[in-house]
Amino acid sequence: MGKRNIVITGGAGFIGSHVVRLFVNKYPEYRIVNLDKLTYAGNLSNLSDIENRPNYTFVKMDICDFDAFLQLMQREKVDGIIHLAAESHVDRSIKDPFTFARTNVMGTLSLLQAAKLYWESLPGKYKGKRFYHISTDEVYGALEVTHPDGIEPPFAAPANAPHHKAYGEDFFHETTNYNPHSPYSASKASSDHFVRAFHDTYGMPTIVTNCSNNYGPYQFPEKLIPLFINNIRHRQPLPVYGKGENIRDWLFVEDHARAIDLIFHRGAIAGTYNIGGFNEWKNIDLVKVLIRTVDRLLGRPEGADLDLITHVPDRPGHDARYAIDSSKLRKELGWEPSLSFEDGIEKTVRWYLENEAWMDNVTSGDYQAYYKNMYR
Repeated sequence: MGKRNIVITGGAGFIGSHVVRLFVNKYPEYRIVNLDKLTYAGNLSNLSDIENRPNYTFVKMDICDFDAFLQLMQREKVDGIIHLAAESHVDRSIKDPFTFARTNVMGTLSLLQAAKLYWESLPGKYKGKRFYHISTDEVYGALEVTHPDGIEPPFAAPANAPHHKAYGEDFFHETTNYNPHSPYSASKASSDHFVRAFHDTYGMPTIVTNCSNNYGPYQFPEKLIPLFINNIRHRQPLPVYGKGENIRDWLFVEDHARAIDLIFHRGAIAGTYNIGGFNEWKNIDLVKVLIRTVDRLLGRPEGADLDLITHVPDRPGHDARYAIDSSKLRKELGWEPSLSFEDGIEKTVRWYLENEAWMDNVTSGDYQAYYKNMYR
């Protein structure tokens, strides 16, 4: 594709920072613009290792600011957008659905309309352009748990796939009907539809991907894995919804970033790709793995912190099972997970334990002070 000018929205967040780092390091000929509002989930210290690279720049901006984003498109001559910026925590969406609708729906629409106006003003219009929207598997709703004890997945997983068990015969596919159950997933479903509508109505070259739960370094500790690692470290309670039998498919964040890179460059226009880890776990089993891993790495007796598990009332509308079949991505573009789940969890736990200062700055809120003053 030659030299490119790419905006990555939400690039100071968890997944976004991994994507920004990958693109800045891998494509020195590209200009990478990291656009982030720096809400509580945005942390520029995630990118301190590349912040002075000549092909990288940061812009603080709300994706709902249509005029500012259109001016950015024109000034930077943007030909590619990788859109990750979103409110993403289900619990927060239940308490404040308006914020999720504003950011995830109207923010996405703002980006789409600005891209449309700028790209259609160019001689080549949409030639060589890409609008890549990253979404979630939660838009599909929930799958039934038909095998509570687990079975071998009914599809051919890669030889190194980190799958643990499958808890049913059904999986999310690219053609699965949308059936969102939370304000978060409803807002993401709406944004997905707007992206596809801009392709169908205006011919905009769009791509949509839906991914499973990500884990790895730099994740904000409101999410299960970093929250529980930190709680185990400090021997604080581990609140598990219900019996802990809800099932999620887990994807290592660096594998997700590799998939985004591949799909941005080689994915089919108007295509949809599901990105999953071939890796289902019951929440309660995952928590026990985290306890054993943290205890071992801290030199504690195995299972010493199992008594930290505290069962709390289940979340409203809590989907029973998510599971993705990533066969299309594997067959068409050759992507596979690079790590087993055991290796991924080991790498993740070690990172958080070795980066206590990062965790302490985030949990205390200190991480916001420096950049708040710098980017008013």
